[in-house]
Amino acid sequence: VKAQNRLVNHFHIPDTFKMLKHSILALICFSFACGFQQSLVQRLGKTNNRLQASPAPVASKDSHLKIGIFGGGVVGGGVYELIQQCIESGRFGAIGASMEVAKICVRSLDKTRDFEVKPGTTLVTDYNEILGDPSINCVVELMGGVTNAKDVVFRAIKEKKHVVTANKALLAAFLPEIQALLEENPEVLFNFEAAVCGGIPIIHSLHSDFMADRLKKIRGIMNGTTNYMLCKMESEGANYADALSEAQRLGYAEADPVADVEGHDVQAKIALLAKLGFGRTIPWESVPTTGISQITSVDFEYAKLLKSTIKLIGTASVNKDASLAVFVCPMVVPLSSPLASAKGPGNMVVVDSVNMGESTFAGPGAGRFPTANSVMSDLIRLSLGKTSPAFPLSSDMPLNTDYTAQFYVRVRCSDGLGIIKRIGEVAESNGISIHSILQNPITNRERVDFVVTTEDQTLSQVKKFAEMVSREPFSLAPPFFMPML
Repeated sequence: VKAQNRLVNHFHIPDTFKMLKHSILALICFSFACGFQQSLVQRLGKTNNRLQASPAPVASKDSHLKIGIFGGGVVGGGVYELIQQCIESGRFGAIGASMEVAKICVRSLDKTRDFEVKPGTTLVTDYNEILGDPSINCVVELMGGVTNAKDVVFRAIKEKKHVVTANKALLAAFLPEIQALLEENPEVLFNFEAAVCGGIPIIHSLHSDFMADRLKKIRGIMNGTTNYMLCKMESEGANYADALSEAQRLGYAEADPVADVEGHDVQAKIALLAKLGFGRTIPWESVPTTGISQITSVDFEYAKLLKSTIKLIGTASVNKDASLAVFVCPMVVPLSSPLASAKGPGNMVVVDSVNMGESTFAGPGAGRFPTANSVMSDLIRLSLGKTSPAFPLSSDMPLNTDYTAQFYVRVRCSDGLGIIKRIGEVAESNGISIHSILQNPITNRERVDFVVTTEDQTLSQVKKFAEMVSREPFSLAPPFFMPML
């Protein structure tokens, strides 16, 4: 525009030709811009659907990954297919990455595979075919479990082979040992993006995007099975048993669903995120955990009155006294929160930090290609030499799970006089300030559910309050309580 105005002033074109002069000059500028754009397109160009890099980073000899994969199942097959697609499409060349799959270790050579094994790749059943092969410099562990997988990963590190794994259980169970091995073998790189939340790049983000920031809180929906069940209970009024049965029928829940519904899966994941975000190593089994098996359709009725929903949340949060609280439990989540929008088997993580405020990461938490895509991201970073240290932060900040929050407390009782008065007295004796009392119209006086919500209180106060209420003659069951986001 400035150039156009200078041209107008220079040539002193009469005012009667204003519209024409501006049109001509605009056309000149547009033609120049198009010529620049065409030149740029020619330089970056596309030919036969193969990405061309101009100039492309050249993969050094050391950056070429010769990979051995352990596990040829759902995710292992997906990783192999994506690698082959990237080789054939030229995507690796476009970014300067270089890799090949030399061997895949499987349980049986006779099993029919759902992917085509290309020439140059060999299926094997002996671990040593990969671990003892000096030409293989990268091991991808997709076996699952903590027995054979541990042997594979530990030996791979000792053999100076880079490791990519999706095994959260292994990391949670043996994190200190893995850290020690990596310190003894500093040339080995260790990536595990797919270990938490499947296809969401939360590990890489914590590794690189928050290093200049200071985290205050990590909260997330990290289990698709329970999120699917809770969504079904909310939208259809289904009870817990029916929601679980449907999740099992659709393949979201295992035949033995305990790890999912009792929160143990999230327990391992939040322990890992706490390590990455705050530097604190936390034995996963020490993370206080409550699952969703006590949630009822009544809880969703009251959540609706509170303009909220219910989600199973893993939390790592800095307390006011600078200690760290790490826990897993259902939470009452306001509909205004991003976490309330996670539907079905999806996952979501919200990171609250000083510089950025709230950052939200959402996507599929499991599945063949979402998980394989995260493994691929690790492999590409390895090949490009852009891998961060596996566990860059270390901290001895104290742990304190007696966190402060507003709480939702559901009381189940037989109807009678003076119940609310007595609830108030028990609350007062525990230093608890009641925010509200919610009660639906009574349809069965022998079984009444009502809800007490509190002002900010400590978890220990609410536990003691619930314990005392459970001993009251009108109580039919221990009160169920959960924090409110």
